[in-house]
Amino acid sequence: MASITKEKRIEDFRIHEKDTGSADVQAALLTTRILSLTEHLKVNKKDHSSRRGLLIMVAKRRKLLSYIHGKDVKRYQELTKRLNLRR
Repeated sequence: MASITKEKRIEDFRIHEKDTGSADVQAALLTTRILSLTEHLKVNKKDHSSRRGLLIMVAKRRKLLSYIHGKDVKRYQELTKRLNLRR
């Protein structure tokens, strides 16, 4: 999943043809960045500024997912399953 491009991720999670900024797409892009940064932090344990950035991204993704959950529970469940966040 590390080599997935931003354009490909947007294409996979967009809701309609010209969608680039929906909550679904934003959560997918954040998930990609979170996974990448998690791998970085496994190697660089003392990189505290990156760890802070990771926590900020996780909080932002949580807020986006909470928003989606409030709007459409079925969409939330499908998204979390596709992102492998909940099983």
